Order: sequence, then structure tokens, then C-alpha cells
Amino acid sequence: MNKRVVLKTIGELLILEGILMILPLIIGIIYKDSTYIYLSFLKVGAFITLLGLLLTRINTKGQIIGVKEGLGIVSISWIVLSFFGSLPFVISKSIPSLVDAFFETTSGFTTTGASILTDVEKLPISMTFWRSFTHFIGGMGILVFALAVLPKGVRGDVNVMKAEVPGPQFGKLVSKASITAMILYKIYIIMTLVLIIILLLLGMSPIDAMVHAFGAAGTGGFSNKATSVAYFNSPAIEYTLAIAMLLYGINFNLYYYLLLKKFKEVFSNEELKVYFFVVTGAIILIMVNIFRGYNSGEKLFRDTLFQVSSIVTTTGYATVNFNKWPLFSHVVLLALMFIGGMSGSTAGGIKVSRINSLFKIAKSEVIKIMNPDKVIFIRENNRPLKKSVLSGIKAYIIVYIFVFAGIFFLVSFKEGDFLSNFSAVAATMNNIGPGLGIVGPDGSFAAYSNFSKLVFSMAMIIGRLEIYPVLVLFTSNLWRKR
Repeated sequence: MNKRVVLKTIGELLILEGILMILPLIIGIIYKDSTYIYLSFLKVGAFITLLGLLLTRINTKGQIIGVKEGLGIVSISWIVLSFFGSLPFVISKSIPSLVDAFFETTSGFTTTGASILTDVEKLPISMTFWRSFTHFIGGMGILVFALAVLPKGVRGDVNVMKAEVPGPQFGKLVSKASITAMILYKIYIIMTLVLIIILLLLGMSPIDAMVHAFGAAGTGGFSNKATSVAYFNSPAIEYTLAIAMLLYGINFNLYYYLLLKKFKEVFSNEELKVYFFVVTGAIILIMVNIFRGYNSGEKLFRDTLFQVSSIVTTTGYATVNFNKWPLFSHVVLLALMFIGGMSGSTAGGIKVSRINSLFKIAKSEVIKIMNPDKVIFIRENNRPLKKSVLSGIKAYIIVYIFVFAGIFFLVSFKEGDFLSNFSAVAATMNNIGPGLGIVGPDGSFAAYSNFSKLVFSMAMIIGRLEIYPVLVLFTSNLWRKR
């Protein structure tokens, strides 16, 4: 791996993070936070900008970002930016513990939404804004954001996008990865601005609208209210956010095709059909399971729609305490936690396309047992999938299971109960946020030890980057010179 290229790129990202800290600083001034609160952003922002400027002085002329560099940049930058992003919380003593602050910031950037805060409403407004703004930054990917706004001094940025963009296959919209990133972010920003305006029209304050729009856009779920979206007691807000979450769970490439009026390519997309089939099926199953606890059919549908949208897109907002729902509904929600949204969306999870392909692989194996000589092609969108893609999907699921089991073993060594720990690993590794048991919608991760919080923090990054970029950090081959 070319360490010079990696360090210079991380320097550029640190400058970007330092500049972005100006926004919570301004919010702190507007909302009259204590001076030492919002000045923590100035201190940290100035420091990391200076550090970034020093790193960008590294000469990388004529060098490229190869596969190794792409993997290294993505995995290291998410850890580094989460660490420096946590420092304002520590310096301002809003979250005095560095481990807790790192957990909270990692949860923000990875759009997980898991929290160690037991009373989020006590957080200063500038800190609340930064906490949620990290969702917006990390939603489409920190590196994708950087590619969209920063000039590149080296070639090969497509390897960065391949390492960061979720899904089994990466597809550029245009020939250059940086232009693809710019297109995706323009769509992402416009959608978020529209959502903020709608929430303002529905009665939210500016800070509430931004916080909840950032949470929906990044499918992260941080709220500035202890009872999450339920605080507003507004069916219109709940329907708006439920629909928004589902829209952000869709592959953003499809929105670009809509702009190009390629309607057939959008509405014939197989993953999109399966995505809505899963959502519709989960809503029906849960409604049938919990209808006895409701007197209003509309309220039953709204609560179910909202929670299914929140969980399948791995957002984590809540309007009801689904911890109190029957076991069958818990099983459905756990299944949604693992499935997640579509490839190329801001949602986490294994992804609908992989689950769909796995079912096809299983079906083809059954057919082969009965007809050994039959040649079977597994197709998606009427195109046969390459063997390398299929083998990659199978390998990913196997690695996913082993990593999940390893994380579950680490956090269960000394603490917690089975349901809480299992759902906590599912919630962090799939970037959902709340789980079941003590980490349910009315709970938090505060009860876990510092060791477990660090493990969960890494689980969030592993899940957001889909395992491999983080695992390769522990291979000697990555650190060798090319």
C-alpha cells in the first residue's frame, strides 16, 4: 500500500471535517449555547484543519489510488474522522468520556443511531446539531462526499467508491467516479432540503426539522427528543418520515435514471420490487399480530408502517415501544434488521439484492439435485449474474456470520442477556440503532462497559463498510509496498 497517497487523502478529509465544524459553531451562536460549548468546535476544527494541511503537503504527483489504497483510505478515514469528530463532545464536557463520545460519533457517521445518552434533551443545541449532522455527512459515505467536493491530486478515485459504496456490485453513473459522486450528492441534498421544508410546514422548529431530516436522510435515526418522533404526536409528520425513510432506502442510481426519464429501467428493477414486497409483507404480518391492542385501524397501520420503514431502512426512529409487541413481531423486525435496504442507498443491513440472490442460489441448488445435468443461469433484471458476483455474495454471507458471531462472543463474555446482546450486535453491525431488551427504543447502550462500547463502535464501522475494508487492515499484505 502506498502510505503517502493514503495520508494525503486523509489530510484532505480532515480539512473537510474541520470546515464542516463551522456549521455547529454557527448554530451554537444562533441558539446562544455557552461560549465554551460552541468554541470547542473552533478549537478542534482549527487543529484538524492544520493537521490536514500538513498532510496534504505530501508529494503524490503521478501516483494513483489502487485497490489497496482505496481499502486503506476508506477503513482508516472512518476511524480517524470518528475519533476527531468526537473531540468537541469531550472538550465541552457534553459527553466527558472519550469512549462514549467516540461511540456516539461513530454511530453518527455510520448512520447507526445507537446512543449512550440517557437524556438526549440535555445535550446543548450545537452538540445536538453536530450529532445529527454526522448522519447527513455519512449517509452517502464520507469518501463519496469528499469525491464530490474536493479536487483530486491523484488518479484512481473509483477504487475509493468501490470500497465504500454498499452493495455486491458497484456501478458508475458516468465515466468519472468524482462526477458520479457529485450527481449522487446533488440528488441527496435536494431530497433532504425538500424534507426539511415539508417538516417545517408541518410545524417543526428549524432545529427539529434539520435533526430529523438528517436522521431520515442518512437513515441514522438520531433524535433530539427522548421519545423520538412520538414526541410530536403528529400523524402527518409520522407519515412524512415513514415515506422519506423508504425513499432513502432505495438505490440512488434509480433516482438519476428517473431524471433521465428512463422509467422502464426504474420500475422493472428487480431489487426495487423485492424491497417493496418485503416492506408490504412485514407490514401485513405485524398488523395481523398486534391488531388486538388497537382500537383504530389507521393508528395500527401508521405505527406498523413507521416501524417497518424505520427498521428495514436501518434508521431507528420510533413512534411506539416495539419492545412491548409480541414475540412474532420481534422476529419479523429482527429479520428486517438483517435484510436492510437496497444496494446504493443510505440504508444498512445485508441488502435486499444479496438476500434475493441467495434465495435464487438456494433454489438453483435444489433444482440441480433433482436435475444434475441441467444448466442454470441465475439472473437479475433479466441479465445473468457473473459467477464471480455469485461467489462473492456467498463468501460475504459466510464472513458476515463469522464476524457477527465473533462480535457477539466478545460483548457477551461478561455482561448482558442473550436477547439484548444479540439484538445489540444486529443493531450496530447492520447500522440500525435501537434493538430489543435493554437497547430497545426506550433504552440505550449506556449500561455496557467501555470495552463493549469500543467493540460496538468497530461493529458499526465494519457494518457500514461491509466488512472487507476493515478486515484487510489486519492483513500483512495491505501494509506491504506495492
